[in-house]
Amino acid sequence: MQALIDDFLEHAALERNLSPATQRAYTGDLGRFVHFLVEYLGHDAAALRPGHVEPAAVRAFLAHLDREGLSKTSRARMLSAVRSLFRHGCRTHRVAANPTQGVRTPKQDKTLPSHLRPGEIERLIEATADPQTEPYRDDRDTPLTARDRAAVELLYAAGLRVSELVSLDWEAVDLSGRVLRVIGKGGKERMVPFGKPAAASLTAWSQDWEAIRVRQKPPAKDEPVFLNHRGGRLSARSVRRILDRYVPATDLPADLHPHTLRHTFATHLLEGGADLRAIQELLGHSSLATTQKYTHVDIERLLRVYRDTHPRAKRDSP
Repeated sequence: MQALIDDFLEHAALERNLSPATQRAYTGDLGRFVHFLVEYLGHDAAALRPGHVEPAAVRAFLAHLDREGLSKTSRARMLSAVRSLFRHGCRTHRVAANPTQGVRTPKQDKTLPSHLRPGEIERLIEATADPQTEPYRDDRDTPLTARDRAAVELLYAAGLRVSELVSLDWEAVDLSGRVLRVIGKGGKERMVPFGKPAAASLTAWSQDWEAIRVRQKPPAKDEPVFLNHRGGRLSARSVRRILDRYVPATDLPADLHPHTLRHTFATHLLEGGADLRAIQELLGHSSLATTQKYTHVDIERLLRVYRDTHPRAKRDSP
């Protein structure tokens, strides 16, 4: 079983070009599946074979995850990992039959992505420039406030995933043309524009960048746009900490997530009249169905459009 997993993970890394984060998720999910099988089937891990796994074992695994309190989303993700593993096994003739066939994916609750209103996103951005916020007590880290503003501006201006933000290098940034070359999921490349405020914030941060970069020992050859206080590449988790520093200065929810800014980007474009397929391209979605979740609109806007456009509902109608 472990040999199949190792071969699948190598295939995912080299041939499917999956991101490191996705590879780590596959590794963790499949490791959890094997641990369950050892207990469920009573086999030693070394003696466990792919042919030992039947649909009943896969369903039992999902039931086990449910009892442990995992969300439907997490259970669906783990089933997807197991399903991909056995599909690979069938393609490479390591497995005679796929035991995940016929196993239903946990039905997902339909939830609308959270987003900020125009005034709310402005308050968050302005908080990063407010001297009264004082997020850093060490004067040596004061330049990081420019980094924070640039990161928040760019998350909203370009609708980037957090992983895309932290993997961004200066060579992929065209400040004069205000466009980014972004490497998204599956190694797919796309060009994303951004506005003048984000360009100004990036320019301001670039002036402090070198002072932070020299702290890295030994210095690396790459030039990441966003650095941590030690001069290395900023992590995705640190982006969440950046928001946590500034949200208390606003009246926004304390659990505001960086991905909310991506949702906000898409929602504001849609409400401004952008074409859904254009938004799909900007977000880097491979399927339009993924983008369609942003088609929600608030009821007031919907009523306003109806009253302003329908012949029998116009405001000046008798």
